[in-house]
Amino acid sequence: MDQTPRKRRRSGGRAANPRRNRPEVVAQSPWRIPLNTDAPTEPLTAEGVQAIHDGAMRILEEIGIVFLNEEACSLFAEAGCTVEGQVVRMGRDWVMEMVGKAPATFTITPRNPARALPIGGKAILFGNVSSPPNYWDLSLGTKVPGNRAQCADLFRLTQYFNCIHFAGGYPVEPVDLHPSTRHLDVLFDKLTLTDKVPHAYSLGPERVEDVMEMVRIAAGLSHEQFEAAPHMYTNINSTSPLKHDWPMIDGCLRCIRRGQAVIVSPFTLAGAMAPVTMAGAVTQSIAEALSAIALFQYVRPGAPCMIGTFTSNVDMKTGAPAFGTPEYMRATQMTGQMARYYGLPMRASGACAANVPDGQAMWETSNSLWSAVQSGTNMVYHAAGWLEGGLVASPEKFIMDCEIIQMIQRYFEPEVVATAPDDIALGAIREVGPYGHFFGIEHTQARYETAFYQPIVSDWSNFEAWAAKGGAWTAERAHTLFREIIQSFEPPPMDEAIRDELEAFVTRRKAEGGAPTDF
Repeated sequence: MDQTPRKRRRSGGRAANPRRNRPEVVAQSPWRIPLNTDAPTEPLTAEGVQAIHDGAMRILEEIGIVFLNEEACSLFAEAGCTVEGQVVRMGRDWVMEMVGKAPATFTITPRNPARALPIGGKAILFGNVSSPPNYWDLSLGTKVPGNRAQCADLFRLTQYFNCIHFAGGYPVEPVDLHPSTRHLDVLFDKLTLTDKVPHAYSLGPERVEDVMEMVRIAAGLSHEQFEAAPHMYTNINSTSPLKHDWPMIDGCLRCIRRGQAVIVSPFTLAGAMAPVTMAGAVTQSIAEALSAIALFQYVRPGAPCMIGTFTSNVDMKTGAPAFGTPEYMRATQMTGQMARYYGLPMRASGACAANVPDGQAMWETSNSLWSAVQSGTNMVYHAAGWLEGGLVASPEKFIMDCEIIQMIQRYFEPEVVATAPDDIALGAIREVGPYGHFFGIEHTQARYETAFYQPIVSDWSNFEAWAAKGGAWTAERAHTLFREIIQSFEPPPMDEAIRDELEAFVTRRKAEGGAPTDF
């Protein structure tokens, strides 16, 4: 059954209040920007920070980074760096001067300004899973290649859950769409099914240029307005060890020249793509990231850039990636220290190696998400829906992850630690005394509905009550919620003329062939 969005005729008048008149399947927390008020965990001493910094600078000065991009090499040479073939070496003074031009904070504003995201500072933001080639849900019982309908459903979850702040990538790769035009169809779905900050893949000039134009059209902006401030972002990975490829650097250069945000996230697996020691892996990751950020700041000083971390380890018995491990947590915390040292906002991830949404999936993802909190991360990529090391997307896992994310957001609400006289509650304590209870007193009755976090998929009943309701395990409850959300989903409003313009752009670019491919 085709579940791609049907054309809807709406005005834009409800854009600032997207939940009005929409039935609630779950009593979820409201949309808000969580602020991480905890002191970050800093496993490195001051000497350790300097050691990693010096190691990263020596990599850039002595070993160099390969840039498989002629324009990048020319720009480095123009800046006075040493370029030998595709190997670029750069002095630490120049790198630090360039990195120092990057803003510590900036804002990304999508087509709905009420969804604008502050990047940096104490803000911590969560996004959906991005880029798995496969899909799993409980009704299938096995993983299958992703398709457009599944991708659209995951966009619906992305829009529905208030704890998800941005719509990253393709939540599952729709392999039923031809690669030459896939980005046009998926971005049309993303921009009509969500009104949250969107992402563009840096996979060739046509794709990133098409996405920027579609984001501009969806927001109703002139070219000048679009380029005056960030309205979307791209995220790239270095090709570890010590390489940046052509399309990703090209895409970032195109984005920053038009004022859009860039995240540079080396994907370093200790023991395989990086040294087996976590300090060595983090050092290599920092060098790879700073080399690209320095280039982007040289081209456009003040361009909105973030440093990303995706440093984990492999299973040394099989070579398979592992996530949510103690080493992964420490690497994230260490990178957080380094990001603060360089004055850069940071991206981390919610990841696991589990194959299905089971206990392993949740403890590994919880470790990943809490390490993002502990590190002072600003954007948490892949926060909901990730399985099998990023090879599988799951709607059940998406909803289960949203439970953790909502709990983290509740954890940071000021009222949880408020200490006003009513919070200290001496009157209530005096009223109950040593022989009563607090259930029925006025202080409790006035607060009980909002005093504590209320779950969306957890079941807090005892065994007998749970069994009497059918004894559904967590993934089963999540699957039921998934189906109910999809059935009741209403897309956010979009002006009729803007939707028509988007459709016309997609039609024209498809007729032109979209992006060239090898097949």
